Amino acid sequence: MILHKWCTQGLLILAFIVTGTTVAMASSVCFQCHEKAAFQKNTTHKPVAEQRCSVCHNPHAAKHKGLLDGPVDELCFSCHKGEGESFQKGFVHQPVRQGNCLVCHTPHASHRKGLLHGKSAESCFTCHEDLPKKYKVTHRPFAKGDCSVCHQPHRAGNIQLLRVENPDSLCFSCHKNEEIGKGHTGFSGTITNCLSCHNPHGSSRAGMVREFLHQSFSDGCQACHAEGKIKDNEETCLVCHEQVRRQLFSSHNHLGISPGNSCTACHSPHAGDSQKLLKGSRMQICRNCHEDTFQRYADLLYRHPKVATGECAQCHFVHGSDRIAMTREDGNKVCSTCHETQGQFSHPVGVGINDPRTGQEMTCNSCHNPMGTDFKGNLVLSGSKDLCVQCHQDK
Repeated sequence: MILHKWCTQGLLILAFIVTGTTVAMASSVCFQCHEKAAFQKNTTHKPVAEQRCSVCHNPHAAKHKGLLDGPVDELCFSCHKGEGESFQKGFVHQPVRQGNCLVCHTPHASHRKGLLHGKSAESCFTCHEDLPKKYKVTHRPFAKGDCSVCHQPHRAGNIQLLRVENPDSLCFSCHKNEEIGKGHTGFSGTITNCLSCHNPHGSSRAGMVREFLHQSFSDGCQACHAEGKIKDNEETCLVCHEQVRRQLFSSHNHLGISPGNSCTACHSPHAGDSQKLLKGSRMQICRNCHEDTFQRYADLLYRHPKVATGECAQCHFVHGSDRIAMTREDGNKVCSTCHETQGQFSHPVGVGINDPRTGQEMTCNSCHNPMGTDFKGNLVLSGSKDLCVQCHQDK
C-alpha cells in the first residue's frame, strides 16, 4: 500500500516536472531565437498562448517542414475535430479539401479574427487571380473585401459556396422590395433570378448589369415574352440561333438537362459577362451537372491542364455530337489536335492496331486517362511495368 502511494505520487511529480519543462522551454528556449512579439497579437492560437509549442512541433527533428509533427490538416483537425468531420460533406473549398489550411490562416497569431492572414478578400485573391479587384460599379461587400457576407469559406451545399441555396434570398436580405421595385419600373411579374442580369461583384454598367446584353433583351422583351408569359422552350432560342440546332439535336446532346428550356441551364437569356452569355465560368457550368466527375478526379496527382482549368470545350462539343461523350473528333484526332506528333514516334495507335484486351482499335485512351490519374503522363497504370504487361505478357 505504502509502495503504491509512493509510486503514484512520484508519477504525479514527474508529470508536473515534464509539463513545467514544456512551458519553460517555450518561454526560455524557443523565444531565444523566435521573436516573442510575433506570437502575441490580437488573436493568438490557444496552444501558442499557452506556450505549448510541442502540440504541433517537434523540437528536435521531423519529417515535415517547420519541424511539424504531421501534415498541417491532420494537426489542425486533431483539435478541431468537428470541423474536420463537417468538411467531408457537400461542396468543399479546394484549399480545405487539399488540407491547405495555411493558405488563409496563420497558425500562431494574427491581428484579425479567425487567425486570418489578412482581410478575407486578400486571402481569396491569392487563388482567384482572374477575378477583378475593382469594377467601375462595385458591389459594396465586394469593395469592402467582405466575401464571407455571401460565401462560406470552407464548405457549402452549392458549387459557388453560397451561404444559402437560392442566390435571390441573399440579394433580398439587403435589397428590400421597395428598392428593387424602383429599379425595375414597368416589370409586371415577381422579380426573381437576380443573377440573370446582375453580376454580384460588379460591372461597368449601372446597377451592376452584366457586360454583354442579349440582343433580344436590349431590343425589348417581346421576342421571348408574350402577354406576360415566357416562351419557355428551345425553339424560342433556335429561332435566332439556328446554327446550334444540328449539335443540339444530335445523338449525344445537352437537350434534356433541365425542364422547360435546356438552353437557360447554361446561358442567361438577358445578360452575361461574355458574349456567350454563360451563367458563370465554364467550369461552374459543367460542374452544375457533372460534379461527380470533377470530385472523382479533383485530387489526383496528374490531370490534363485543360481539365484542371475547366476548359472542357477544348475536347468536347458543348451542345451535342454524334460521338460518345460529345467529343470534337474521333479517337486519336482529339488528342492530336494539340499533340501533333502523337503516334508517329511512340506506341503505335489507330487503324489496324488493336488492343488485345478489348479487340478494339488502340487509341490514346487505351493507356491514358485525360481526366486524371496518379501516374505521370496521365497513364492509367505505372509506365515502368504494370501498364505494359497488360498487353505484352510475353516480355
